[in-house]
Amino acid sequence: MAVTSEMVPLGTPAPDFALADVSGHVVRRDDFADAPALLVAFVCNHCPYVKHVEVALAKVLAEFPTLAVVGICTNDAEAYPDDAPAQLAAQAQRAGWTFPYLVDATQQVGRAYQAVCTPDFFLYGADRTLAYRGAFDDSTPGNGKPVTGAALRAAIELVLAGQPVPEPHQPSMGCSIKWRS
Repeated sequence: MAVTSEMVPLGTPAPDFALADVSGHVVRRDDFADAPALLVAFVCNHCPYVKHVEVALAKVLAEFPTLAVVGICTNDAEAYPDDAPAQLAAQAQRAGWTFPYLVDATQQVGRAYQAVCTPDFFLYGADRTLAYRGAFDDSTPGNGKPVTGAALRAAIELVLAGQPVPEPHQPSMGCSIKWRS
């Protein structure tokens, strides 16, 4: 079932995290302290909304080599085995993702970020306060609109230039995060 993201208030500080990536290496938020901006993308392998944008996401992010990026899968991998680490690693290779793909096995990080759906994008400025939360672009599976990444690209350009991202921000839409009961 498709849901839209929470519109977390701009200026909210980026919650801390220390999560293992798909190969078991622990990655921390503060590993990116020197980056001019940080994009935290809640994604997964099984969701058609993520699959719809995954290759375009890699292309857009390649335009911004100074941007720090992490992908986080918060889904319950026991109930959704396509979101287990081995399948996430295969997705990253298939999509051309070069950023760390982290596994939120306890689901605490997803809750701290107030992530709701996949994909769900949170862009933080140099001060690690929220500057953009919202959609990749206007495209969703089946709506016939091209996958461009226009909304996220524009937000990244502004944040890297030290400028605010004008509101309103269009919420992300995707599959609900699969929380454990």
